[in-house]
Amino acid sequence: MKVKNLRIIMLLCVMLVTNLIAQPALKSLIYEGSAIAEEGAWCWFADPRALHYENESGNINCSYVGYIDTHGTIKAVQYDFNQKRRTEVLVRSYFQPDDHNNPTFLVLPDERVMIFYSRHTDEPCFYYRISQKPGDITTLGEEKKIMTKDNTTYPSPFILSDDPEHIYLCWRGIKWHPTIARLTMPDEHDNVNIDWGPYQMVQSTGARPYAKYCSNGKDRIMLAYTTGHPDNENPNWLYYNAVNINTLQLEDVQGRKLSTIAEGPLRVTRTPDYAEQNPMAVVDRTPGWRDWVWQVSFNEVGNPVIAMVKISGDKRTHDYYYAYWDGTQWKKIFLAHGGGHFHQSPDIEHCYSGGMAIDPACTNEVYCSVPVVGAFGKMYEIVKFTINFTTGEVKQQQITRHSRKNNVRPFILNDSEASPLRLTWMHGDYYDWILSSARAGYPTSIHGVVQWDSEPVKLNDGVIAQSEQEGMNGKVKVDKKWNSSDFTLAMSINVTDEKAQGVICEGKDWCLSIDSLSLKPCLKIGKDEYKSVNVWGTADSWKNFGRGTNGKWYPMELYKELELVITYSDNRVRLYINGLLDMNVEGICGLKGLRLGRFNGSISTYAIYNRAFNPDEVGAWCSFIR
Repeated sequence: MKVKNLRIIMLLCVMLVTNLIAQPALKSLIYEGSAIAEEGAWCWFADPRALHYENESGNINCSYVGYIDTHGTIKAVQYDFNQKRRTEVLVRSYFQPDDHNNPTFLVLPDERVMIFYSRHTDEPCFYYRISQKPGDITTLGEEKKIMTKDNTTYPSPFILSDDPEHIYLCWRGIKWHPTIARLTMPDEHDNVNIDWGPYQMVQSTGARPYAKYCSNGKDRIMLAYTTGHPDNENPNWLYYNAVNINTLQLEDVQGRKLSTIAEGPLRVTRTPDYAEQNPMAVVDRTPGWRDWVWQVSFNEVGNPVIAMVKISGDKRTHDYYYAYWDGTQWKKIFLAHGGGHFHQSPDIEHCYSGGMAIDPACTNEVYCSVPVVGAFGKMYEIVKFTINFTTGEVKQQQITRHSRKNNVRPFILNDSEASPLRLTWMHGDYYDWILSSARAGYPTSIHGVVQWDSEPVKLNDGVIAQSEQEGMNGKVKVDKKWNSSDFTLAMSINVTDEKAQGVICEGKDWCLSIDSLSLKPCLKIGKDEYKSVNVWGTADSWKNFGRGTNGKWYPMELYKELELVITYSDNRVRLYINGLLDMNVEGICGLKGLRLGRFNGSISTYAIYNRAFNPDEVGAWCSFIR
């Protein structure tokens, strides 16, 4: 009887909250940020996962945010503040569906953007793509590899002014330890080579040290790292070193040489003797506590600052701290209680905190994901902490409030001080870092504090032909006056066989086909042929297999239904797959002789416009068709 009454009371409470939320007054109190991407997640050890780039001439003013979804699709949003245009780019389809595999960004000296990604300690290589136009990741080139001896994860790339001819890449590699290599700049074919390394930088007594990196932009790469994974190490210490790229040595915080990297790793122990001999290298060694690192940066005088979490021995208590070097010693300031693990799976990853982010432009400001009671119960909200080093006072300001789902893993875009988009985070449910038969992975979205302009969506303007008849194929009648105009061809495709093959659509001097072997689209324009990097499929089959990283590629699941949009303007052809920009190539196309449907599938709907859709219209059309 008591249980029944309790259920009734709970139901009434839910109904009451629902009714209250529907009221405009309470609705105005809810703030979860704005959605930057509807599906996506990231880990916090591969960075920069997002950045802003604005050149001196002002012709490039863009933000880039990268993430991976539960279908194994690596994606990135580019927002061009000059054009006021948001484009979501398909970087790589059918990848290991694991949030450790989020992409990272690097702006090259020629202002092109290089994107790195890798599987979660599953392959001895990195993948990368480079934009073919400065500052514009909608023009990504072909996918290439950097081969390594050991498996890789967490790529963190840097270019420093003392050596502008090289890229320094840090990652978790040799023996699962912090690893570094120096790469040549891309050649005329966008190929890079390792010309120094890879080298293991440290050797810990723990099996898996976790490192965060940043650079001063000139001559040093800073790294803060733990003894190992806090699940396995108690206590778990936090250390700090720096790479001097001029001497290729590891140094302590005062510039004292610790090791020559090429001669072998620096041996790090969790012993009183090591701490006494290396007091400047040990940031924290609290007995019985498990440290984990979230960010390392440097303040206005060049001293390192670190966002860290201290986790209790039983893993139930997570406390956020700010560590900094004051010129003579390491100091720590308590910021907030971070609760316990933030996610919905009670039996795994008890050391997964909500997360922290230091503002690199104002390093006394830290954003933390903290459990707060609101209209929907206890949710993780983003809270800003401001430190006054003179008084020791820590002020706090709640950024999100009354959220319906958790807000976690905050991140500030590098070099974004003058940009409307700075603070970002993950929003939604989270069950595991990988999709598997055990759990649904990370069905989150990417949110941020941003108000950017949307482009006009006018799906009724400019229609010159359309049809909704299953199995359409053959020639399409288009008035000849549109033969040489800008155009949009939007189609809803159904694939009936296990493999897609054939010509999807074609005009007089061009065609779009799908290759039966690679299952990748191919665009031919005149005598030129452009092959996509991306297959027409997902990694959804991972949900049928066990959890873990074992080096396997499980079967690709072919798209049975998909939306294709082709736009043509300014002598450029753009191909969108399910709203994501897949290809952007130069060429002259037209609607003359347009024919649809010579492939092993059907077109259930198509529409042709005498103008090119903007990316917001592409997304709106795909959403409408679905």
